[in-house]
Amino acid sequence: MQNVFILGAKNLGNYGGYETFVDKLTEYHKNNKDIKYHIAIKDREYGEFEKNNARCFKIKVPNIGPAQAIYYDVKALSECCKYIKKHNIANPIVYILACRIGPFAGYYRNKIHKLGGKMYVNPDGHEWMRAKWSAPVRKYWKISEEMMVKQADLLICDSKNIEKYIRDRYRKYNPQTTFIAYGADIRKSELNDNDEKVVSWFKEKEIEPKKYYLVVGRFVPENNYETMIREFMKSNTKKDFVIITNVEHNKFYEELKRTTGFEQDKRIKFVGTVYDEGLLKKIREQAYAYFHGHEVGGTNPSLLEALASTDLNLLLDVGFNREVAEDGALYWSKEENSLAALIENAEKMNCNQICEMGNRAKYRIESNYSWNKITNDYMKTFCENY
Repeated sequence: MQNVFILGAKNLGNYGGYETFVDKLTEYHKNNKDIKYHIAIKDREYGEFEKNNARCFKIKVPNIGPAQAIYYDVKALSECCKYIKKHNIANPIVYILACRIGPFAGYYRNKIHKLGGKMYVNPDGHEWMRAKWSAPVRKYWKISEEMMVKQADLLICDSKNIEKYIRDRYRKYNPQTTFIAYGADIRKSELNDNDEKVVSWFKEKEIEPKKYYLVVGRFVPENNYETMIREFMKSNTKKDFVIITNVEHNKFYEELKRTTGFEQDKRIKFVGTVYDEGLLKKIREQAYAYFHGHEVGGTNPSLLEALASTDLNLLLDVGFNREVAEDGALYWSKEENSLAALIENAEKMNCNQICEMGNRAKYRIESNYSWNKITNDYMKTFCENY
């Protein structure tokens, strides 16, 4: 049996990319006798519980601000090593999600090797490019990334563009890499169009099915909300722009309100968050089109869900997005009037053209990004390297 210790996800299944990944990985492998997962969970207390036949062990993390993530990773690594040694586990794999603990990577890699194990790392996206971080923090993330790439026995990249970046940027370390994408749920929503939950949501938000453009995601600068909002305001569409996100206590939101005056455009509707997966999928399915402006990171979960659910997708033209969607989407740049013009073109598309785009998008997801495929790829990687 292969024992795999995973740390870096706060929990199983709650809102978040890594959390969903770990939940799906353990769910699809829960009846597999050849592998046993040990999942570190961020919590306020210590303890253990089982989910999907995975052993989940809680890491008590004090309230120390942004440093919580680093504390959690280091403490989880320490607990993994103690458990491996105590139970004399042969050939363990310790899989670290994200590159937060570079200064500690060499120490723990040596410790894991002495226990007969290997240290795998998922480098995530370009954390050091995110606008929310100050210059010193960005510098730390960049240094931390390099140190973890140097020490990892294997880097599992969820984007071919990220894999190429790792291999090119850190060529001097001869990093061992493999590509396994993030997954998407390819099933349609189980809710009917006339389900009370669906009807109530649309009525409350004053939105009509197929008469809105949609965005779902964190409201941060690198997701290019400013460009999307400004360009949408220039367009002549009569449809709404529905933004599903949390903007409470968000300085960027207040700044855009001042600089763009989007509150004067009644088509733009911030509707809060939607945590009901079935309802969110139905909202995606009922959108006329989906905007995606992410330019930092690898395979973005929100993009995969959009391609699986929404027929017409308008994506920022960067390598990460083209890699995923290929010819299953239309593309815009950050140049002035690019998105506004694309919206005008999208408005002229007929049902057959939109349906064809939707079929291409869904084929991309079904062929390359289903959770069944992704979890099988992980099984091969975890079990065949020993």
